[in-house]
Amino acid sequence: MSDTSGTPAWAQGAGGTAQGAGGTAQGAGGTAQGAGGTPTTPSGPGAPAAGTPGTPGTVPGTTPDEAQTGSSNGSSGGGGRPAWLLPVAIGVGVLVVVGIVIAIVTSGGDDDAAAKPTVTPTVVLPVPTSTVAPEQRTDTTDFTKLLPATILQYAFQSEKPADALLQAGAVEAVTDTYTDGGTGALTVDAAQFATADAAAAAAKEAGDATKVEPTSPAAGLPQQGDVTAGGQKVGTYAIVDAGDGKGLAIWTNGTAMFRMTAPVADIVAAYNTYPM
Repeated sequence: MSDTSGTPAWAQGAGGTAQGAGGTAQGAGGTAQGAGGTPTTPSGPGAPAAGTPGTPGTVPGTTPDEAQTGSSNGSSGGGGRPAWLLPVAIGVGVLVVVGIVIAIVTSGGDDDAAAKPTVTPTVVLPVPTSTVAPEQRTDTTDFTKLLPATILQYAFQSEKPADALLQAGAVEAVTDTYTDGGTGALTVDAAQFATADAAAAAAKEAGDATKVEPTSPAAGLPQQGDVTAGGQKVGTYAIVDAGDGKGLAIWTNGTAMFRMTAPVADIVAAYNTYPM
């Protein structure tokens, strides 16, 4: 019988491990050979009990299962993977997945930024409205009832007969004056004729009698085109720069003819706002 009383603890642990590894041989023959060929009975901590062949030795601090598998505290004594290898592999996998996600998000953000078009904001100014109360019309007719009380910032101020148009054959004709409450003014000659042809002839005569500047790029003039109602052509219009800061719009709507004079900066908007 060997004496292990003077053997260091770490050496005893190592011997116990060897006994654990040789436990299979003990199970088959019931004994283990010593260095000199004399059968010996293992002694010391972890040695198998006498008369119990085939029981593998154990290392102090380990369980029999750990001795059989040859692993203790995360180490491997055989061909199996160390216990610490699985957490490391999982950690590496997580890092790879995180890296892929970051790459996708980063590249996707760049693509989105590159794909977004540059938007140029369009500033739309509010349509001016009158701050002046319009005057009431007197002796109204079915035709004059349709004429507006305000046009943009201009409010109806007065009305008188349009003698020149009456002399040109109009059934009825008026000249309306509108004011913005200050120095701004707008006038409209509105006439009703018996036929559309008579209204068109009066519009042409009014245009020929008016001084017209060739162009006015700042106000987007001249302009001309068809007047439509319900998708049908009912007349024509022309808007020009009349000089001296004035703009002129002449148009027909069926049997009615209109001639508007306003500041050149307002003439297009005033024409578009007029309800007839």
